[in-house]
Amino acid sequence: MAKKAKDARHQITLECTEAPGTSRYSTMKNRRNTQGRLELKKYNPVLRKHTVHKEIK
Repeated sequence: MAKKAKDARHQITLECTEAPGTSRYSTMKNRRNTQGRLELKKYNPVLRKHTVHKEIK
């Protein structure tokens, strides 16, 4: 059987910074290209607006 190559893509979790614990998203990230923590603007359904979501461990 062939040896599986290491995959650079890992699943991460994004959490809302304005109201922690109210909204979480999961996505994939290539750790070779993006070493720092990811920040994206995503929709928070509890606050009913787009907020900044940061990567958590």
